[in-house]
Amino acid sequence: MSMLPPLLPPTVPLDQPLPHRKVIRGWLTPWADRRTLLALGLLATDLLLYAAFLTGTVWLEAAWARLLCGLALGFMIGRLFIIGHDACHQSFTPHRRLNRWLGRLAFLPSLTPYSLWEVGHNLVHHGYTNLKGVDFVWAPLTRAEFLALSPARRWLERLYRSGWGPALYYLIEMWWLRMFFPSRARMATRRREFWLDSLLALAAGVTWVGGLAGAALALDRPVLPMLGYGFVVPFLFWNAMIGFVVYVHHTHTAVQWHDDKTAWASAAPFVSTTVHLVFPWRIGALMHHIMEHTAHHVDMSIPLYRLPGAQQLLEQTLPGRIVVQRFSWRWYFETARRCKLYDFEQACWTDFNGQRTGSAPISV
Repeated sequence: MSMLPPLLPPTVPLDQPLPHRKVIRGWLTPWADRRTLLALGLLATDLLLYAAFLTGTVWLEAAWARLLCGLALGFMIGRLFIIGHDACHQSFTPHRRLNRWLGRLAFLPSLTPYSLWEVGHNLVHHGYTNLKGVDFVWAPLTRAEFLALSPARRWLERLYRSGWGPALYYLIEMWWLRMFFPSRARMATRRREFWLDSLLALAAGVTWVGGLAGAALALDRPVLPMLGYGFVVPFLFWNAMIGFVVYVHHTHTAVQWHDDKTAWASAAPFVSTTVHLVFPWRIGALMHHIMEHTAHHVDMSIPLYRLPGAQQLLEQTLPGRIVVQRFSWRWYFETARRCKLYDFEQACWTDFNGQRTGSAPISV
């Protein structure tokens, strides 16, 4: 699936204008083929692994084994969420109604309301990627905005951007405030399906916690450790995983944010605002190829199981225009050190003192 098609589009040199998005999407048409049986097989495999690790947190006796199962369970929640993300984009199978129900099912372990994610992610984030004032995912503050915050909020912002804060950021700023019965301040539009999906997520959480508590009582084990290994550890791991993923997708010293819609549109944000993070040991494949992110933003209809080939085509056809970063913890924490605030006049990242730290954005 990752092999390039026999007829490649011509390479577009840096000194030539970037083709229109419709043209680039046309190049990726061979990769937008969706397969129902393959998709169902992926979902079934992940659900079985999810059930196995959840069972391990309940039945195993050794603390280290239960902890490992809890961490693995958190990772499986992340994998299921990525499948739900694909289904929400209608790119998982060719069937819209099936995608909606599979998406809701795959989102349940992460307690994510399907319709609220659909609006916040599909319409806002993908529609206005890295446009300040619209896209709210890891949107950087300016120096003036940071100084206007309360001391407590400045401390929290420093924690979020320290490199150690993705779990807390996603748990508070994304899930609690925007995805779980959001207030009118966070979601002005009120729809019946938002409440129903939030109630579904709440029911999943109550069933999860209640099932673990019931299992502890039935097995004559302490309830709190059961909840810790089977709920708290995996849920925090999942939040750390998704917080990290969305951070590195759009935060890089060569990635630009915008506060002007006209300038944003002329910068080809579907290419210039995303990062392809390359991991060793096929870790990217274990995360259902969610890190082949440029191809996903160019064409959301490409299923996760075809993203590697689409990403490879883009990088060969548009050399020098796509941010490709080999992952290391040194790079990650250096990025966290340098990408604190954003100076929209100079179009660069700064530290909390307003000193420039970012490089020039990649030309499109």
